[in-house]
Amino acid sequence: MAVLFNLFLLFCFTTTATTSLATTSPTNAKPKRLVTKLIHRNSVYSPYYNPTNTIADRARHAIDSSNARFDYIWKKIQGISLDADDVRSGVIADSRRTGFLANISIGSPPVPQLLVMDTGSSLSWTQCRPCTNCFFQALPIFNPPKSSTYRLVPCDSPKCNRQVPGIICRAPHCGFELQYVDGTTVSGFVSTETITFETSDEGIISVPNLVFGCETNVVVNPGTLGGQTSGLLGLGAEVISMANQLGSKFSYCFGSIWDPHYIHNQLIFGEGAKTEGITTFLDIIGTFYYIRLDSISVGEKMLDISPQVFELSEDGTRGVIIDSGTTLTYLPKAAFDPLKDEVLSLMKGIVKFIGTQQSSPCFKGLIDRDLAGFPVVTFNFANGVDLALDVKSFFYMAGPNAFCMAMAPTTAANLTIIGVMAQQSYNIAYNLAQSSISIQRIDCALLE
Repeated sequence: MAVLFNLFLLFCFTTTATTSLATTSPTNAKPKRLVTKLIHRNSVYSPYYNPTNTIADRARHAIDSSNARFDYIWKKIQGISLDADDVRSGVIADSRRTGFLANISIGSPPVPQLLVMDTGSSLSWTQCRPCTNCFFQALPIFNPPKSSTYRLVPCDSPKCNRQVPGIICRAPHCGFELQYVDGTTVSGFVSTETITFETSDEGIISVPNLVFGCETNVVVNPGTLGGQTSGLLGLGAEVISMANQLGSKFSYCFGSIWDPHYIHNQLIFGEGAKTEGITTFLDIIGTFYYIRLDSISVGEKMLDISPQVFELSEDGTRGVIIDSGTTLTYLPKAAFDPLKDEVLSLMKGIVKFIGTQQSSPCFKGLIDRDLAGFPVVTFNFANGVDLALDVKSFFYMAGPNAFCMAMAPTTAANLTIIGVMAQQSYNIAYNLAQSSISIQRIDCALLE
């Protein structure tokens, strides 16, 4: 019964755009924001939501999903191959383990789809009929013959960009083949289609001829993809990504990922994306976004961490990635250890140390009750841009009376990944054309 109610909530949440098809927005010189609501796994609107999960269950999933995501990113950066086909196949993350799901509608008439948001992948794709080894999804599978605007992309089209990993020619049509870390392969055809978004004034707008993948086959392990979602929304830096196709600007805002009723998480595309505030440098290597971190401070104290720990290398194996799919933040030991030691020092006499989880210190107590007055932890980026973490972004509840630091040491030498918890209550805005990023603390509800 809970599953049926959960799917009912999902349909209510995802059909906003299609039920407003009769509504047209007045002409306005101000650029409209193409808005996509985001659903976190912990949300009551998520098809993964399980009301019987305990605090410890949610914490364990956050750790497991973060570890899986980190492994995926590290393998992709290193170019580690699972088999000979990896040279031509992109490698994508396990869609069951990522944090945010995005609602978009594809085709004419529009069909709602639930896609995994991924800033580390470029090609967006959804499952299509007819499919071999179809995986289960909560919303109807997209059926191209029923759409009047669906078109296959020929191999000789500029849109069949075989410079992008995973894009191939299946003469006469352009195809794709992407591989998961566990060996599962998804494949299909590169196509163009009309995609419908909500706008900031509660209207809708349909954008024609957007490139996406129509997935028709899953091999090796279909269970990897089973679990309600339809596919993937690629926000990586390559030209084929949805971010670049919609104008090279996008922003997202995350609220509390632990509040199951929070409804203001959102993704905004195009000129209407909120990019206010001071910007810092955005470096792009492959499909990942790197930012320049200078130092970490706790309160007024700057930690003794060499700036070289955060320096970017040409191959991307060193540096600082900002990511939408990792829950925890990962730091090299040379940065993690000074931060951990400072936290342990501050906690003496306040709460009891009870051990470690994921090598991070854990304490007895409640975040709200016991950490009033705990200093803000700040990531200080180049050009004076700061990411300030309050206690609810720096710690997570690991049980009914236990909390842990939401940071973990990396096994990779000097790779840092800034995860979703650190980005809570911030609008993160990317300008790919200018290679810049702005970070603004805000209540996400104010962006609506």
